[in-house]
Amino acid sequence: MSNIRILTNGIYLPQKQVDNNELEKALNLENGYIEKRTGIKNRYYAINETIQDMALEAARTIFSSKKEKEGIDLIITASTSTDMLMPGISNYVQKKLELSPCICLDILAGCGGYINAFDIAKVYMDSRNIKKALIIGVDKLSEIIDKEDIGTAIILSDGAGATLIEKEKTSTYTKIYVPHIKAEEDKEDMLTYQYGKKLYMNGKVVYKYAVTKTVENINELLEKSNISLQDVKYIVAHQSNLKIMKAIASRLHIDMKKMYTNIQKRGNTFCASIPIALYDMQKNGLLKTGDKIILLGYGGGLNTGSILMEI
Repeated sequence: MSNIRILTNGIYLPQKQVDNNELEKALNLENGYIEKRTGIKNRYYAINETIQDMALEAARTIFSSKKEKEGIDLIITASTSTDMLMPGISNYVQKKLELSPCICLDILAGCGGYINAFDIAKVYMDSRNIKKALIIGVDKLSEIIDKEDIGTAIILSDGAGATLIEKEKTSTYTKIYVPHIKAEEDKEDMLTYQYGKKLYMNGKVVYKYAVTKTVENINELLEKSNISLQDVKYIVAHQSNLKIMKAIASRLHIDMKKMYTNIQKRGNTFCASIPIALYDMQKNGLLKTGDKIILLGYGGGLNTGSILMEI
């Protein structure tokens, strides 16, 4: 097993911001309704940007020189809302950044896709001669939501996040890296999207799933890794809804300070939410070498996954 480290994170958010006042007026909702129900104050809508553009710009923020682009052997993109199946978003990023020949993959795994992408990159690093991997989460949800559906219109946002990871050349000890990823049948079709149609979400059923299966998954992860939550500095979860994240923290019996949140100012960006959160944490100096964190993804599929890792 090889040690990996997160070199840096990148982000792209569209220029157009949509605050609660605008949506509450459009949906005929009382003032303060959206923040009370979701915790969200602001979200972003892409106007001229394609989903490929957003992925590319998030990746570009990582690289300040040509040298930093050297040695990337793998690009994996997770998305739920891509409108172009071939070539993939990863291939588009490779072409525009003029990266050397490498493995390019796009994956569909619901809102938790970034977790799957991250772990696939780790598997490639362990099994092949992969030194660096670029992992991107990107979604353009403003185009696929029913703007009159309160359940989705007040929550979803557009954006992209990118993470560059590297296999450590030398190490004196083995860093903790334990994944716990699984999928269960969505018997009620609670979260679905078909190209050309609108995204559908059964909010009540999603809430029940999100506050039970995530807690179950994390407890299984901790048992598997023989690590206590007291030793974990942050849980970096998919930013679905502030109420959901508070409920997860409550059921895990942890302070909300351990459950990192930025949904208030970013909205729910599906696959982009975790790398955007990592970017914000990095920018604010919250992540330090040796910290143990849990990445937690969940959503359509039903896909639920967590990764306990040492920074």
